[in-house]
Amino acid sequence: MDLKLKDKVIIVTGGSKGIGLGITESLVKEGAIPVILSRNKPSAKEVVEKLLSEGHEAYYVTTELTEPEQIRIAIEKTVEKYQRIDGVVNNAGVNDGVSLENGNYNDFVYSLKCNLIHYYLIVHHALPELKKSKGAIVNIGSKTSVTGQGGTSGYAAANGGRNALTREWAVELLPYSIRVNAVMVAECYTPLYDRWIKTFDDPEARLKEITDNIPLENRMTEAHEIGDAVAFLLSEKSSHTTGQLVYVDGGYTHLDRAL
Repeated sequence: MDLKLKDKVIIVTGGSKGIGLGITESLVKEGAIPVILSRNKPSAKEVVEKLLSEGHEAYYVTTELTEPEQIRIAIEKTVEKYQRIDGVVNNAGVNDGVSLENGNYNDFVYSLKCNLIHYYLIVHHALPELKKSKGAIVNIGSKTSVTGQGGTSGYAAANGGRNALTREWAVELLPYSIRVNAVMVAECYTPLYDRWIKTFDDPEARLKEITDNIPLENRMTEAHEIGDAVAFLLSEKSSHTTGQLVYVDGGYTHLDRAL
């Protein structure tokens, strides 16, 4: 299916690793131009250089997403290079384990900065260009916002905020024909997930316990499956879809795990 994303300039935060890389790769397959915003310069540089060597167009801006001024500059640099922005994918974040019992004010607020506030700032600064292009926004969210997880108040609160912003922006941006949706992730194997699973005494047993509870095929969601859903929601093939939380999770969040 041709999603008609060719030459569309799409901001992807955290687009060089894990789910973000899956999104970047899906966009490139559709001929879009991903602009990776990441504080990890070596990773972003490596991905972009590889894509360029393969004949694709891509760009990165080293950006610390907890610093508002760096976000503003990153959007400016993108517009200077391409004279347009056609879409935003807010993806970057980390399940940082800031709990209620053992957390504290500073860590909780920092978790919101790492996981929510830059979602707002990216779109705030990109909005003038999105209005011109009648672009689309996709926020990456997490099951923790609706199921809870335990021990991760900051991340769960941020993801609740992502859901709310998705619906709020879908309403506010109706006059500009800008669509806003979210892709909700449950269990997707990424380098961060691998690091987490290895904290258990028996990582393989813990991983099997998790995958056994994923209804569809008892397997993890793959990053490219998230990426393909994002590409669809950015495209005109989803031209009358807005304000939706789309769960790409093998039924993990809503289906009976006793199946």
